[in-house]
Amino acid sequence: MKISWRGAIGLALSALLLWWVFKDVSWSDVRRDLRSADIPLAVLSVVVATMVFPLRAIRWRPILDPIAPKLPFGPLWRATAVGFMANSILPARAGEIVRAFVLSRETMVPFSAAFASLVVDRVFDGLIVILLMVLAMFDPSFPSNTLVAGRPASNYAGSGVIVLVAVALALYAIVIFPNRLIGLYELFARRVAPRFEERGRVLLRSFADGLSVLRHPGRFAVVFFWALALWLTQALAFWIMFKALDISAPISAALFVQGLIVFGVAVLLVIPSLGLLYVLSQRSMLEEEGG
Repeated sequence: MKISWRGAIGLALSALLLWWVFKDVSWSDVRRDLRSADIPLAVLSVVVATMVFPLRAIRWRPILDPIAPKLPFGPLWRATAVGFMANSILPARAGEIVRAFVLSRETMVPFSAAFASLVVDRVFDGLIVILLMVLAMFDPSFPSNTLVAGRPASNYAGSGVIVLVAVALALYAIVIFPNRLIGLYELFARRVAPRFEERGRVLLRSFADGLSVLRHPGRFAVVFFWALALWLTQALAFWIMFKALDISAPISAALFVQGLIVFGVAVLLVIPSLGLLYVLSQRSMLEEEGG
């Protein structure tokens, strides 16, 4: 299978960062800890972590409601399961494209709209993960003196609040002033990269339409609730595994570790994701020409 230069860069970054994370690990200690692990608790952790996938399918429905109201759970579950299976074996989170493709084949939801809804899905993920990470750092039992990249973990609390506010303001700016922001993009693209103007406009319009969930407080509350349930479930799985490996740490530490993993993965995917966005723009334009 031929790998594009974007995929090669993503794989190289993954290998480099994995080496950096594990370079000081004592593998003999790892083997000893695994042999002494509490197997029933480890199995329970895996079961709890697996519950995240049906929760994702449930959370996807209200995001899609403005496009396709009251979608049945079956197609949402199958698209989610197939998409995350693909994420496990394909680089650059290409399973997100697979997930949108499967849903578009099982329902009347267009591919571009399905993919835009997944962008919104990930935006909520980011907001909830940042929120939980910040709240974890204010927990009195949180090990605030633990060093992360050479800095005490507690130092990240203030930065997290700033990022959370900035992201929220940016999202609502897109919702409230979509035409103005798209117009600014068109002006910029026309001067710098004219051939990307149309593709970028399609992507931004789909994204703005997907964010319509933010205009409806009731729907926003439903999506927020399921997103919160999803990430609390994931953190609970981490914490149970801590217990299985006899690691003494509060649930707030699990929330913090979860956030570090999520944002580490996000950084790794910035470059490969550019390729996915290009594919989406091409597909969206073909849909518009054919529709």
